[in-house]
Formats: sequence, structure tokens, C-alpha cells
Amino acid sequence: MSAPYEPADRPTMYFIGVTTGESSINKVFPLWTDYLQLGNCQLKGIDFKPHDEPGLYREAVNFIKRDPLSLGALVTTHKIDLYRACRQIFDSIDPLADSMEEVSSIFKRGGKLYARVVDPVSSGLALEAFLPPDHWRKTGAEVLILGAGGSARAFTWHLVQRRHGANRPSAIHVADVSKPRLDHLEKLHASWTTKTALKCRVVHEVASADAILGSLKPGSLIVNATGLGKDAPGSPVSGRAEFPMKAFAWEFNYRGDLLFLKQAKAQKAERGLTLEDGWIYFVHGWTRAIADIFNREIPSQGPGFDELARIAASVR
Repeated sequence: MSAPYEPADRPTMYFIGVTTGESSINKVFPLWTDYLQLGNCQLKGIDFKPHDEPGLYREAVNFIKRDPLSLGALVTTHKIDLYRACRQIFDSIDPLADSMEEVSSIFKRGGKLYARVVDPVSSGLALEAFLPPDHWRKTGAEVLILGAGGSARAFTWHLVQRRHGANRPSAIHVADVSKPRLDHLEKLHASWTTKTALKCRVVHEVASADAILGSLKPGSLIVNATGLGKDAPGSPVSGRAEFPMKAFAWEFNYRGDLLFLKQAKAQKAERGLTLEDGWIYFVHGWTRAIADIFNREIPSQGPGFDELARIAASVR
């Protein structure tokens, strides 16, 4: 979809991303709407380049705000850029989204436009789906998050929450090419008053990321939150990088060349790795946003969620 935007002729949810036409949600959404009995609604994609012009983000959000049948949007790659461009357009922003300076769910209530961030919840739910219970307390393992964008901030927030008690990573390493993004994450981390150590590293070449990866404890979790492998080809580590023994390699993406996951797969047998792509994260993120936009209760676990996941998997 491109501007100028045409008024919606039926209840419409938008998907703001980079290559929205390639997403599995285009096949999943009609099946979910039937199951959830959402009626005659539709999903439309809006594509922007990464770090696009602020005016383009404002044009899209203003259109959604003013158009009666445009109910809201899920935002992927552009969470931080869209927040910065559109902060003043929203009538209400969730405090966590405001502190993280990112938006992933845009929706309406009573004629007003709301924004919040769903990744802190959806990334935590996705992690619980594959990480053994009490893993951090039992192993003392660490986390390496490659990338310091919106999803990385949200996932870091989840990992340090006090409700986890002693079951938190011994340290969280975050590597990114952008020092300002890392600086902002450090400020956020300080405001969370957690005892979990955060170590931010500026990396301008894959060799530096390889070195951090090689220093991690056995059983550590390595996350590709860079967008490389989906929004752009490649991986944040090289083919020479060595994963820790019994590590967990989590690719936040589920489509694209997924080079990071292929690199981990090459070492899976030798080093006892567990591999996970972003599929369950995708399901949790979308169902949370749909719940916001259509103002519906949608379960995040149990038989109801399992059925939504089964429906999605049927067209994967």
C-alpha cells in the first residue's frame, strides 16, 4: 500500500513493515478472523524503508487516526522511528512504550488513538515456549542480544523483571553498531533497578561480535535481533563464530535467508545447540496486537492459544 491512502471500506488493520507482502500473516489473518469471529474485516500492508523519512510515518499514522474504518496497526521494523516521528499524534501512549521510545501496537478507543509496545510480553511468552524451566538459576548462563533496536529493548526488559526471582541471566550482553541506541538501553536498564548486569558493546565488524559470542558461558542464549536475515541479507556473526556448548540460538525472524540460524545449525550436533526461529514470537506478537485493535480477549496460553498457533502453522 502506498500514499495517498484510500479510506477503508470495511474494518481494517494495517501492518507497517518493510516487505509486508511476503509475511505469512497474509494467509494466517483470514483464518484467524474466521476463528475469532471478527466479521468482514481486512489486513493491509504499508511498506517503508528502514529508517524512512519521518513525514511518511506521520502521514500513515494521521490517516489511521482520521479514517473511521481504519482500526489500528501492528508495527515491526519501524517501532523506534515511528515513535519518534509520531509521538505527538497519539492521544495516549502506554508508559512502557514511552520509556522505551517505541510503538508496536496502534489502536483506537472512544475515538482516540492509543499506542503501546507488545514485545515485552510476546518475547517473554515465546521464550518460555522453548527454554527449560528455571534455566538461568540452574546454569548461571548469560544472554547475548545482537542488535539494540525495539525488540532488543523489550526482551531485555522481560529478562530483568523481579518476578523471575533468582531465575535471571547472570549477565546480558547487547551488541550493536549504534552507540546512541546502546546508550539509551543503558539508561533504561538503570531505571529498572535490577541486579542483572548489562554489558553494552559497540561492534562495527563481525569479528567483534564473534569474540563476544565465544566468551559466553555454556547454556547461554544468543539472539539475532538485528533484522539481518530478513530485512537485509546476512548475519551479525561470521561463519567462523563458535557457539557455546549447549547454547540456545534464537533467530527473531521466521522468514528470509535466516543465515544466523544456518550458522548455528552447522554446529548443532557438535556443540549440542538448541535452535529456535521467530515463529512462536510471530504468533504471540500478532495475537496481542489483534486483541488491541479489535478490542477482544485473546488467550496467550492454553487451548485457545494452541488452536490459534495450529491454525497459523497450517499455512506456514
